[in-house]
Amino acid sequence: MSVPAIGKALIFTMTFLAVPALAADDPALSKDLMAVIALQGLPCSQVVSVKQQGANDYVASCKDGNRYHVFVNSVGRVVAQKQ
Repeated sequence: MSVPAIGKALIFTMTFLAVPALAADDPALSKDLMAVIALQGLPCSQVVSVKQQGANDYVASCKDGNRYHVFVNSVGRVVAQKQ
C-alpha cells in the first residue's frame, strides 16, 4: 500500500469510524493516531490518551510524554504536529 493510499485509509477511518463521545476510550482510534504519528517519523511508543477538538482534529498524548495535534489539513492530508 503506498503512502497516499495509507493516508486515504486513515482519513476514512478518522472520518467515519471515530465516535466523538468515545474518542478517549477507543483503542482503534488510538492505534490509528499512533500510525499517523509513526508514518510521519515522529516518536510515540504508545498513545495513552486522546482528546477530540473537532471533526478530524485530535490531541494525542503518548506514553513517552510527547503530545501531537493530529488533524486533516486544507488539502486533505493527515498531519501530526508536535505540541
